[in-house]
Amino acid sequence: MAEVLSQPTLVVRHKALLTLALMLGTIMQVLDTTIANVALPHMASALGAAQNEINWVLTSYIVAAAIATPLTGWMSDRFGQRRLFLFAVIGFTIASLLCGIATSLPEMVLFRILQGLCGAMIAPLAQTVLLNINPRERIGQAMAIYGMGIMVAPIVGPTLGGWLTESFDWRWVFLVNLPVGALCAVMLALYMPNTEINRRRFDFFGFGMLALGVGALQLMLDRGAENSWFQSAETWIELGLVVCGLWVFIIHSLTARSPFVDLRIFKDANFSLGSLFMAVMGVTLFSGLALLPPLLQNLMGYSVIFTGLLMAPRGLATLVSMMIVGRLSGRLDPRIMMLFGAAIMTWSLWEMTLFDLEMDYWPIVTTGAMQGFGMGFLFVPLSTMAFATIAPNLRADATAIFSLVRNLGQGIGISLVSAVLSSMMQVNHAELAERLTATSQAVAAQMPSLIDGNAQVLAMVNGLVQQQSAMLSYLDDFWLMMLLSGASIPLILLLRGPKKSGAPKSREDAALERAHAMGE
Repeated sequence: MAEVLSQPTLVVRHKALLTLALMLGTIMQVLDTTIANVALPHMASALGAAQNEINWVLTSYIVAAAIATPLTGWMSDRFGQRRLFLFAVIGFTIASLLCGIATSLPEMVLFRILQGLCGAMIAPLAQTVLLNINPRERIGQAMAIYGMGIMVAPIVGPTLGGWLTESFDWRWVFLVNLPVGALCAVMLALYMPNTEINRRRFDFFGFGMLALGVGALQLMLDRGAENSWFQSAETWIELGLVVCGLWVFIIHSLTARSPFVDLRIFKDANFSLGSLFMAVMGVTLFSGLALLPPLLQNLMGYSVIFTGLLMAPRGLATLVSMMIVGRLSGRLDPRIMMLFGAAIMTWSLWEMTLFDLEMDYWPIVTTGAMQGFGMGFLFVPLSTMAFATIAPNLRADATAIFSLVRNLGQGIGISLVSAVLSSMMQVNHAELAERLTATSQAVAAQMPSLIDGNAQVLAMVNGLVQQQSAMLSYLDDFWLMMLLSGASIPLILLLRGPKKSGAPKSREDAALERAHAMGE
Protein backbone atom coordinates (compact mmCIF):
# COMPACT_ATOMS: atom_id res chain seq x y z
CA MET A 1 0.00 0.00 0.00
CA ALA A 2 1.18 3.52 -0.77
CA GLU A 3 2.26 5.53 2.25
CA VAL A 4 -0.14 8.28 3.33
CA LEU A 5 1.79 11.55 3.52
CA SER A 6 0.95 14.59 5.58
CA GLN A 7 0.42 18.01 4.00
CA PRO A 8 3.60 20.14 3.71
CA THR A 9 3.59 23.63 5.17
CA LEU A 10 4.22 25.14 1.72
CA VAL A 11 2.85 23.50 -1.43
CA VAL A 12 4.88 24.07 -4.63
CA ARG A 13 4.35 22.85 -8.19
CA HIS A 14 7.98 22.19 -9.18
CA LYS A 15 9.54 20.88 -5.98
CA ALA A 16 12.50 19.17 -7.67
CA LEU A 17 13.53 22.32 -9.58
CA LEU A 18 13.08 24.49 -6.49
CA THR A 19 15.19 22.05 -4.48
CA LEU A 20 17.91 22.30 -7.14
CA ALA A 21 17.82 26.10 -6.90
CA LEU A 22 18.05 25.96 -3.11
CA MET A 23 21.07 23.66 -3.28
CA LEU A 24 22.83 25.79 -5.91
CA GLY A 25 22.61 28.77 -3.58
CA THR A 26 23.69 26.75 -0.54
CA ILE A 27 26.69 25.15 -2.26
CA MET A 28 27.78 28.50 -3.71
CA GLN A 29 27.71 30.17 -0.29
CA VAL A 30 29.20 27.33 1.79
CA LEU A 31 31.92 26.73 -0.79
CA ASP A 32 33.01 30.33 -0.36
CA THR A 33 33.86 29.77 3.32
CA THR A 34 36.92 27.68 2.37
CA ILE A 35 37.63 28.24 -1.33
CA ALA A 36 39.49 31.52 -0.73
CA ASN A 37 41.87 30.17 1.92
CA VAL A 38 44.46 28.73 -0.45
CA ALA A 39 44.47 31.91 -2.55
CA LEU A 40 45.48 34.24 0.32
CA PRO A 41 49.22 34.38 -0.54
CA HIS A 42 48.38 35.31 -4.15
CA MET A 43 45.90 37.96 -2.96
CA ALA A 44 48.49 39.45 -0.62
CA SER A 45 50.95 39.84 -3.48
CA ALA A 46 48.39 41.33 -5.87
CA LEU A 47 46.83 43.72 -3.33
CA GLY A 48 50.10 44.80 -1.73
CA ALA A 49 49.16 43.52 1.73
CA ALA A 50 51.28 41.92 4.44
CA GLN A 51 50.51 38.35 5.51
CA ASN A 52 48.87 39.42 8.79
CA GLU A 53 46.81 42.05 6.95
CA ILE A 54 45.49 39.70 4.27
CA ASN A 55 43.89 37.56 6.99
CA TRP A 56 41.23 40.27 7.25
CA VAL A 57 39.85 38.88 3.97
CA LEU A 58 38.75 35.85 6.00
CA THR A 59 38.03 37.63 9.29
CA SER A 60 35.75 40.27 7.75
CA TYR A 61 33.63 37.60 6.01
CA ILE A 62 33.36 35.40 9.13
CA VAL A 63 32.38 38.24 11.46
CA ALA A 64 29.85 39.72 9.01
CA ALA A 65 28.27 36.30 8.46
CA ALA A 66 28.11 35.61 12.20
CA ILE A 67 26.30 38.90 12.85
CA ALA A 68 23.88 38.54 9.92
CA THR A 69 22.90 34.89 10.45
CA PRO A 70 20.49 35.56 13.36
CA LEU A 71 18.76 38.23 11.23
CA THR A 72 17.42 35.55 8.90
CA GLY A 73 14.39 34.69 11.02
CA TRP A 74 13.11 38.24 11.42
CA MET A 75 13.84 39.28 7.83
CA SER A 76 12.13 36.21 6.35
CA ASP A 77 9.03 37.04 8.39
CA ARG A 78 9.15 40.73 7.52
CA PHE A 79 9.89 40.53 3.79
CA GLY A 80 8.92 36.97 2.90
CA GLN A 81 11.21 34.03 2.19
CA ARG A 82 11.11 34.47 -1.60
CA ARG A 83 12.11 38.14 -1.58
CA LEU A 84 14.80 37.61 1.04
CA PHE A 85 16.28 34.59 -0.74
CA LEU A 86 16.45 36.47 -4.04
CA PHE A 87 18.01 39.47 -2.31
CA ALA A 88 20.60 37.28 -0.57
CA VAL A 89 21.58 35.37 -3.74
CA ILE A 90 21.75 38.46 -5.95
CA GLY A 91 23.62 40.44 -3.28
CA PHE A 92 26.10 37.59 -2.77
CA THR A 93 26.67 37.28 -6.52
CA ILE A 94 27.27 41.03 -6.94
CA ALA A 95 29.62 41.02 -3.93
CA SER A 96 31.53 38.11 -5.51
CA LEU A 97 31.98 40.14 -8.69
CA LEU A 98 33.24 43.12 -6.68
CA CYS A 99 35.69 40.87 -4.80
CA GLY A 100 36.96 39.53 -8.11
CA ILE A 101 37.78 43.03 -9.42
CA ALA A 102 39.04 44.55 -6.13
CA THR A 103 42.29 46.49 -6.49
CA SER A 104 43.21 47.13 -2.84
CA LEU A 105 42.90 45.48 0.56
CA PRO A 106 40.30 47.98 1.92
CA GLU A 107 38.12 47.34 -1.13
CA MET A 108 38.46 43.58 -0.71
CA VAL A 109 37.57 43.72 3.00
CA LEU A 110 34.53 45.94 2.30
CA PHE A 111 33.26 43.63 -0.44
CA ARG A 112 33.87 40.54 1.73
CA ILE A 113 31.75 42.13 4.47
CA LEU A 114 28.95 42.61 1.92
CA GLN A 115 29.42 39.02 0.78
CA GLY A 116 29.21 37.76 4.37
CA LEU A 117 26.08 39.80 5.16
CA CYS A 118 24.23 38.43 2.13
CA GLY A 119 25.62 34.91 2.20
CA ALA A 120 24.82 34.33 5.87
CA MET A 121 21.10 34.08 5.10
CA ILE A 122 21.29 31.59 2.23
CA ALA A 123 21.95 28.33 4.13
CA PRO A 124 19.35 28.80 6.91
CA LEU A 125 16.77 30.02 4.38
CA ALA A 126 17.39 26.98 2.17
CA GLN A 127 16.95 24.67 5.14
CA THR A 128 13.72 26.45 6.18
CA VAL A 129 12.23 26.19 2.68
CA LEU A 130 13.20 22.51 2.39
CA LEU A 131 11.48 21.83 5.71
CA ASN A 132 8.38 23.70 4.53
CA ILE A 133 7.95 22.18 1.06
CA ASN A 134 8.31 18.57 2.19
CA PRO A 135 5.81 16.52 4.21
CA ARG A 136 7.07 15.48 7.59
CA GLU A 137 7.55 11.92 6.37
CA ARG A 138 9.99 13.10 3.66
CA ILE A 139 12.12 15.49 5.70
CA GLY A 140 14.79 12.82 6.22
CA GLN A 141 15.46 12.76 2.49
CA ALA A 142 15.27 16.56 2.29
CA MET A 143 17.88 16.94 5.04
CA ALA A 144 20.11 14.40 3.26
CA ILE A 145 20.05 16.60 0.15
CA TYR A 146 20.70 19.72 2.24
CA GLY A 147 23.51 17.98 4.10
CA MET A 148 25.30 17.17 0.85
CA GLY A 149 25.72 20.88 0.20
CA ILE A 150 26.52 21.89 3.78
CA MET A 151 29.06 19.16 4.51
CA VAL A 152 30.62 18.43 1.10
CA ALA A 153 31.15 22.00 -0.14
CA PRO A 154 33.72 22.96 2.57
CA ILE A 155 35.70 19.82 1.72
CA VAL A 156 35.73 20.54 -2.01
CA GLY A 157 36.51 24.26 -1.47
CA PRO A 158 40.31 24.05 -0.98
CA THR A 159 40.69 21.68 -3.94
CA LEU A 160 38.68 23.89 -6.29
CA GLY A 161 40.34 27.04 -4.94
CA GLY A 162 43.82 25.61 -5.43
CA TRP A 163 43.04 24.51 -8.99
CA LEU A 164 41.51 27.87 -9.96
CA THR A 165 44.41 29.79 -8.42
CA GLU A 166 47.17 27.74 -10.00
CA SER A 167 45.49 27.19 -13.38
CA PHE A 168 43.94 30.63 -13.89
CA ASP A 169 44.08 33.46 -11.36
CA TRP A 170 43.07 33.99 -7.72
CA ARG A 171 40.25 36.30 -8.86
CA TRP A 172 38.42 33.28 -10.31
CA VAL A 173 37.93 32.04 -6.74
CA PHE A 174 35.22 34.74 -6.56
CA LEU A 175 34.21 35.06 -10.23
CA VAL A 176 33.24 31.38 -10.38
CA ASN A 177 30.15 32.34 -8.34
CA LEU A 178 28.69 34.51 -11.09
CA PRO A 179 27.10 31.87 -13.38
CA VAL A 180 25.97 29.80 -10.39
CA GLY A 181 24.41 32.81 -8.67
CA ALA A 182 22.68 33.98 -11.85
CA LEU A 183 21.18 30.54 -12.54
CA CYS A 184 20.08 30.20 -8.91
CA ALA A 185 18.37 33.62 -8.93
CA VAL A 186 16.48 32.85 -12.16
CA MET A 187 15.28 29.49 -10.85
CA LEU A 188 14.18 31.00 -7.54
CA ALA A 189 12.23 33.72 -9.36
CA LEU A 190 10.48 31.08 -11.48
CA TYR A 191 9.75 28.31 -9.01
CA MET A 192 9.68 29.73 -5.47
CA PRO A 193 6.24 30.98 -4.37
CA ASN A 194 5.58 33.97 -2.14
CA THR A 195 5.07 33.25 1.55
CA GLU A 196 3.04 34.95 4.24
CA ILE A 197 4.51 38.14 5.67
CA ASN A 198 4.55 38.63 9.44
CA ARG A 199 5.24 42.25 10.33
CA ARG A 200 6.70 41.70 13.78
CA ARG A 201 8.55 44.50 15.53
CA PHE A 202 12.31 44.57 15.14
CA ASP A 203 14.10 44.25 18.46
CA PHE A 204 17.02 46.61 17.91
CA PHE A 205 18.40 46.20 21.42
CA GLY A 206 18.28 42.39 21.32
CA PHE A 207 19.91 42.27 17.91
CA GLY A 208 22.56 44.76 19.00
CA MET A 209 23.51 42.70 22.06
CA LEU A 210 23.61 39.45 20.07
CA ALA A 211 25.66 41.07 17.30
CA LEU A 212 28.05 42.49 19.91
CA GLY A 213 28.54 39.13 21.61
CA VAL A 214 28.83 37.03 18.46
CA GLY A 215 30.99 39.55 16.59
CA ALA A 216 33.40 39.92 19.53
CA LEU A 217 33.58 36.13 19.89
CA GLN A 218 34.49 35.66 16.24
CA LEU A 219 37.13 38.39 16.45
CA MET A 220 38.60 36.82 19.58
CA LEU A 221 38.72 33.37 17.99
CA ASP A 222 40.19 34.64 14.72
CA ARG A 223 42.79 37.01 16.18
CA GLY A 224 43.55 35.20 19.43
CA ALA A 225 46.59 33.28 18.20
CA GLU A 226 48.04 36.37 16.51
CA ASN A 227 47.63 38.32 19.78
CA SER A 228 49.08 35.53 21.98
CA TRP A 229 45.60 34.98 23.40
CA PHE A 230 45.17 36.23 26.99
CA GLN A 231 48.55 37.88 27.09
CA SER A 232 46.95 40.62 24.99
CA ALA A 233 44.63 43.36 26.27
CA GLU A 234 42.62 43.10 23.03
CA THR A 235 41.64 39.49 23.81
CA TRP A 236 40.47 40.42 27.32
CA ILE A 237 38.40 43.29 25.93
CA GLU A 238 36.82 41.00 23.34
CA LEU A 239 36.07 38.38 26.01
CA GLY A 240 34.40 41.03 28.16
CA LEU A 241 32.25 42.11 25.23
CA VAL A 242 31.29 38.48 24.53
CA VAL A 243 30.17 37.86 28.12
CA CYS A 244 28.32 41.17 28.46
CA GLY A 245 26.66 41.02 25.04
CA LEU A 246 25.40 37.44 25.29
CA TRP A 247 24.36 37.78 28.95
CA VAL A 248 22.29 40.91 28.30
CA PHE A 249 20.84 39.34 25.14
CA ILE A 250 19.63 36.25 27.02
CA ILE A 251 18.09 38.26 29.89
CA HIS A 252 16.45 40.68 27.45
CA SER A 253 15.10 37.87 25.24
CA LEU A 254 13.53 36.14 28.25
CA THR A 255 11.76 39.29 29.43
CA ALA A 256 10.89 41.21 26.23
CA ARG A 257 7.43 40.94 24.67
CA SER A 258 8.75 40.59 21.12
CA PRO A 259 12.38 39.42 21.35
CA PHE A 260 14.71 39.35 18.37
CA VAL A 261 15.07 35.56 18.67
CA ASP A 262 12.25 33.57 20.23
CA LEU A 263 14.07 31.48 22.82
CA ARG A 264 11.06 29.16 23.07
CA ILE A 265 12.86 27.07 20.46
CA PHE A 266 15.19 25.87 23.23
CA LYS A 267 12.25 24.44 25.18
CA ASP A 268 12.32 21.67 22.61
CA ALA A 269 14.75 19.15 24.15
CA ASN A 270 15.75 17.66 20.80
CA PHE A 271 16.55 21.06 19.33
CA SER A 272 18.63 22.09 22.37
CA LEU A 273 20.58 18.82 22.47
CA GLY A 274 20.89 18.82 18.69
CA SER A 275 22.35 22.33 18.74
CA LEU A 276 24.87 21.31 21.41
CA PHE A 277 25.85 18.22 19.44
CA MET A 278 26.12 20.32 16.26
CA ALA A 279 28.55 22.64 18.05
CA VAL A 280 30.69 19.62 19.03
CA MET A 281 30.54 18.40 15.42
CA GLY A 282 31.75 21.82 14.32
CA VAL A 283 34.70 21.53 16.70
CA THR A 284 35.77 18.03 15.63
CA LEU A 285 34.84 17.83 11.95
CA PHE A 286 35.94 21.23 10.68
CA SER A 287 39.07 21.29 12.83
CA GLY A 288 40.35 18.32 10.88
CA LEU A 289 39.77 20.18 7.63
CA ALA A 290 41.88 23.05 8.99
CA LEU A 291 44.70 20.82 10.27
CA LEU A 292 45.25 18.49 7.33
CA PRO A 293 46.29 20.93 4.55
CA PRO A 294 49.27 22.44 6.45
CA LEU A 295 50.29 18.98 7.67
CA LEU A 296 50.26 17.53 4.17
CA GLN A 297 51.92 20.53 2.52
CA ASN A 298 54.47 21.59 5.15
CA LEU A 299 55.48 18.23 6.67
CA MET A 300 54.68 15.71 3.95
CA GLY A 301 55.73 17.96 1.07
CA TYR A 302 52.60 17.53 -1.07
CA SER A 303 51.44 20.22 -3.50
CA VAL A 304 48.24 22.24 -3.04
CA ILE A 305 46.38 20.38 -5.79
CA PHE A 306 47.53 16.93 -4.63
CA THR A 307 46.52 17.84 -1.06
CA GLY A 308 43.06 18.67 -2.36
CA LEU A 309 42.88 15.38 -4.24
CA LEU A 310 43.81 13.47 -1.08
CA MET A 311 40.94 15.13 0.76
CA ALA A 312 38.42 14.49 -2.03
CA PRO A 313 37.51 10.92 -0.86
CA ARG A 314 36.15 12.49 2.33
CA GLY A 315 33.55 14.38 0.28
CA LEU A 316 32.70 11.39 -1.90
CA ALA A 317 32.17 9.20 1.18
CA THR A 318 29.90 11.86 2.67
CA LEU A 319 27.77 11.87 -0.49
CA VAL A 320 27.47 8.08 -0.41
CA SER A 321 26.57 7.93 3.27
CA MET A 322 23.96 10.68 2.96
CA MET A 323 22.25 8.83 0.13
CA ILE A 324 22.19 5.70 2.29
CA VAL A 325 20.82 7.63 5.26
CA GLY A 326 18.13 9.17 3.07
CA ARG A 327 16.92 5.65 2.23
CA LEU A 328 17.15 4.42 5.83
CA SER A 329 15.26 7.36 7.32
CA GLY A 330 12.01 6.15 8.84
CA ARG A 331 13.09 2.51 8.72
CA LEU A 332 15.76 2.81 11.41
CA ASP A 333 15.88 4.78 14.64
CA PRO A 334 17.86 7.98 13.92
CA ARG A 335 19.78 7.55 17.17
CA ILE A 336 21.16 4.21 15.97
CA MET A 337 22.43 5.85 12.77
CA MET A 338 23.99 8.67 14.80
CA LEU A 339 25.70 6.20 17.17
CA PHE A 340 27.10 4.37 14.14
CA GLY A 341 28.35 7.64 12.62
CA ALA A 342 29.90 8.82 15.91
CA ALA A 343 31.67 5.46 16.34
CA ILE A 344 33.09 5.66 12.80
CA MET A 345 34.22 9.25 13.41
CA THR A 346 35.91 8.37 16.71
CA TRP A 347 37.60 5.34 15.17
CA SER A 348 38.94 7.39 12.24
CA LEU A 349 40.36 9.99 14.64
CA TRP A 350 42.08 7.22 16.60
CA GLU A 351 43.61 5.99 13.34
CA MET A 352 44.87 9.53 12.73
CA THR A 353 46.76 9.45 16.05
CA LEU A 354 48.95 6.76 14.42
CA PHE A 355 50.17 9.03 11.61
CA ASP A 356 53.94 9.42 11.13
CA LEU A 357 56.29 11.16 8.75
CA GLU A 358 57.34 7.92 7.04
CA MET A 359 53.82 6.90 5.94
CA ASP A 360 52.52 7.18 2.39
CA TYR A 361 49.28 8.94 1.44
CA TRP A 362 46.93 5.96 1.90
CA PRO A 363 46.27 6.53 5.63
CA ILE A 364 45.15 10.06 4.69
CA VAL A 365 42.73 8.66 2.10
CA THR A 366 41.29 5.89 4.29
CA THR A 367 40.81 7.99 7.44
CA GLY A 368 39.32 10.81 5.39
CA ALA A 369 36.86 8.43 3.73
CA MET A 370 35.93 7.00 7.14
CA GLN A 371 35.29 10.47 8.53
CA GLY A 372 33.25 11.47 5.52
CA PHE A 373 31.16 8.30 5.75
CA GLY A 374 30.51 8.81 9.46
CA MET A 375 29.71 12.48 8.87
CA GLY A 376 26.68 11.61 6.74
CA PHE A 377 25.30 9.30 9.42
CA LEU A 378 25.60 12.13 11.94
CA PHE A 379 24.46 15.26 10.13
CA VAL A 380 21.25 14.05 8.48
CA PRO A 381 19.63 12.27 11.48
CA LEU A 382 20.75 15.10 13.76
CA SER A 383 19.14 17.73 11.54
CA THR A 384 15.91 15.79 11.17
CA MET A 385 15.58 15.07 14.90
CA ALA A 386 16.48 18.63 15.89
CA PHE A 387 13.65 20.03 13.75
CA ALA A 388 11.20 17.17 14.18
CA THR A 389 8.98 18.94 16.70
CA ILE A 390 9.77 22.61 16.00
CA ALA A 391 6.60 24.56 15.13
CA PRO A 392 6.58 25.79 11.48
CA ASN A 393 6.35 29.44 12.59
CA LEU A 394 9.59 29.04 14.60
CA ARG A 395 11.57 27.26 11.86
CA ALA A 396 13.19 30.42 10.43
CA ASP A 397 14.58 31.40 13.85
CA ALA A 398 15.55 27.80 14.60
CA THR A 399 17.47 27.23 11.35
CA ALA A 400 19.30 30.55 11.78
CA ILE A 401 20.38 29.66 15.32
CA PHE A 402 21.31 26.13 14.21
CA SER A 403 23.56 27.56 11.48
CA LEU A 404 25.04 30.07 13.91
CA VAL A 405 25.84 27.34 16.44
CA ARG A 406 27.51 25.23 13.74
CA ASN A 407 29.64 28.16 12.59
CA LEU A 408 30.59 29.12 16.15
CA GLY A 409 31.56 25.52 16.87
CA GLN A 410 33.70 25.57 13.75
CA GLY A 411 35.41 28.80 14.85
CA ILE A 412 35.98 27.53 18.39
CA GLY A 413 37.33 24.23 17.10
CA ILE A 414 39.81 25.78 14.68
CA SER A 415 41.05 28.21 17.35
CA LEU A 416 41.31 25.41 19.92
CA VAL A 417 43.36 23.04 17.76
CA SER A 418 45.54 25.93 16.53
CA ALA A 419 46.30 26.97 20.11
CA VAL A 420 47.07 23.38 21.13
CA LEU A 421 49.25 22.92 18.03
CA SER A 422 51.28 26.05 18.74
CA SER A 423 51.68 25.28 22.44
CA MET A 424 52.59 21.62 22.01
CA MET A 425 55.16 22.44 19.32
CA GLN A 426 57.13 24.33 21.93
CA VAL A 427 56.65 21.61 24.56
CA ASN A 428 57.58 18.76 22.21
CA HIS A 429 60.56 20.66 20.80
CA ALA A 430 61.90 21.24 24.32
CA GLU A 431 61.40 17.59 25.32
CA LEU A 432 63.12 16.27 22.20
CA ALA A 433 65.99 18.74 22.53
CA GLU A 434 66.56 17.70 26.15
CA ARG A 435 67.48 14.21 24.98
CA LEU A 436 70.22 15.47 22.67
CA THR A 437 72.85 16.02 25.34
CA ALA A 438 76.59 15.66 25.29
CA THR A 439 76.35 12.68 27.65
CA SER A 440 73.90 10.83 25.40
CA GLN A 441 75.42 7.62 24.04
CA ALA A 442 73.23 7.82 20.92
CA VAL A 443 74.51 11.33 20.15
CA ALA A 444 78.13 10.31 20.76
CA ALA A 445 77.78 7.24 18.52
CA GLN A 446 75.74 8.67 15.64
CA MET A 447 76.29 12.44 15.67
CA PRO A 448 79.67 13.27 17.23
CA SER A 449 79.81 16.49 15.19
CA LEU A 450 76.82 17.75 17.18
CA ILE A 451 78.91 17.66 20.36
CA ASP A 452 81.67 19.55 18.57
CA GLY A 453 79.19 22.33 17.72
CA ASN A 454 79.35 21.97 13.93
CA ALA A 455 76.98 24.67 12.60
CA GLN A 456 75.69 22.64 9.66
CA VAL A 457 74.97 19.62 11.82
CA LEU A 458 73.28 21.82 14.44
CA ALA A 459 71.00 23.32 11.78
CA MET A 460 70.19 19.91 10.32
CA VAL A 461 69.39 18.38 13.71
CA ASN A 462 67.32 21.39 14.73
CA GLY A 463 65.30 21.05 11.51
CA LEU A 464 64.64 17.38 12.24
CA VAL A 465 63.63 18.18 15.81
CA GLN A 466 61.24 20.88 14.60
CA GLN A 467 59.74 18.49 12.07
CA GLN A 468 59.23 15.73 14.61
CA SER A 469 57.86 18.12 17.25
CA ALA A 470 55.37 19.47 14.71
CA MET A 471 54.19 15.94 13.85
CA LEU A 472 53.81 15.06 17.52
CA SER A 473 51.78 18.25 18.00
CA TYR A 474 49.41 17.27 15.20
CA LEU A 475 48.99 13.88 16.89
CA ASP A 476 48.16 15.67 20.16
CA ASP A 477 45.42 17.55 18.32
CA PHE A 478 44.05 14.32 16.85
CA TRP A 479 43.96 12.81 20.36
CA LEU A 480 42.02 15.85 21.59
CA MET A 481 39.52 15.62 18.71
CA MET A 482 39.08 11.88 19.31
CA LEU A 483 38.32 12.44 23.00
CA LEU A 484 35.81 15.20 22.21
CA SER A 485 34.13 13.01 19.62
CA GLY A 486 33.84 10.11 22.05
CA ALA A 487 32.63 12.34 24.88
CA SER A 488 29.76 13.64 22.72
CA ILE A 489 28.25 10.18 22.19
CA PRO A 490 26.15 10.26 25.42
CA LEU A 491 24.29 13.29 24.00
CA ILE A 492 22.85 11.01 21.32
CA LEU A 493 21.31 8.78 23.96
CA LEU A 494 19.50 11.79 25.47
CA LEU A 495 17.67 12.57 22.22
CA ARG A 496 14.03 11.55 22.16
CA GLY A 497 13.15 8.91 19.61
CA PRO A 498 9.77 8.29 17.97
CA LYS A 499 6.94 7.94 20.47
CA LYS A 500 5.31 4.55 20.52
CA SER A 501 2.00 3.41 21.87
CA GLY A 502 0.41 0.03 22.30
CA ALA A 503 -2.89 1.14 20.76
CA PRO A 504 -3.49 0.22 17.12
CA LYS A 505 -3.12 3.06 14.66
CA SER A 506 -4.42 3.89 11.24
CA ARG A 507 -2.04 4.46 8.36
CA GLU A 508 -2.60 8.20 8.77
CA ASP A 509 -1.67 8.12 12.47
CA ALA A 510 1.33 5.91 11.78
CA ALA A 511 2.55 8.33 9.11
CA LEU A 512 2.23 11.25 11.52
CA GLU A 513 4.07 9.35 14.23
CA ARG A 514 6.95 8.59 11.87
CA ALA A 515 7.53 12.34 11.61
CA HIS A 516 9.92 12.04 14.54
CA ALA A 517 12.03 9.62 12.50
CA MET A 518 11.52 11.68 9.33
CA GLY A 519 10.72 8.72 7.11
CA GLU A 520 11.27 8.49 3.42
